[in-house]
Amino acid sequence: MAECQVELTTSSYNAATSACEKRGQWQKAAQIFSFMVQSAVELGTIACSAAISACEKGGEWQSVLQFFRVMMQNKVRSDTITFSAAISACEKGREWKHALQFFGAMSQSRLEFDTTIFSAIISACAKGGEWERALALSGLMAQSNVECSTIAFNAAASACEKGGRWDQALQLLSVMAQRKVESNTLTFIAAIGACEKCGESEKALRLMTRLPRTSSLASR
Repeated sequence: MAECQVELTTSSYNAATSACEKRGQWQKAAQIFSFMVQSAVELGTIACSAAISACEKGGEWQSVLQFFRVMMQNKVRSDTITFSAAISACEKGREWKHALQFFGAMSQSRLEFDTTIFSAIISACAKGGEWERALALSGLMAQSNVECSTIAFNAAASACEKGGRWDQALQLLSVMAQRKVESNTLTFIAAIGACEKCGESEKALRLMTRLPRTSSLASR
């Protein structure tokens, strides 16, 4: 009996990669993506974004960088989903330099930033001790039409604490109040820590009196 050969289309690969991404199976998504490259299957934004998102969820930032290089080599268009996953992967891997590169590439592509992307890039810089960059990005977020998030401002406040910039931490609290962004325990702890590091005990005590009684660590 003759063997039945099934020709897989690009849509088939897109569906398979997306299914793996939704199920958190980054290894399988990576295998499918690698097979597509080796088999010279036409790559598209859907499959690439799904593979990168799957690896981001799996904390595989190295694979994200590799897949992004393949996208560039094959001139596959990157969209907001692709860049968001790449920046988030770099943030989780504490790779702030790569995160900034993706952020810059996204800006050059004239794609719109959202709250998730700003939160991830600010957090990446904060984790890398790049408090000046984190503050600059939080300022950019505040000036944009993007809805400011507590997560992003908390990341910036954490950068201020690590850099001992109590004045910038207090300014962030003011900006949050002006933009009606909820500050929580994490925000105040970072600001208090920044004041303590710089010997600003009185300011730290004042901030302690403003700590929410029933503060929620959840953010929007």
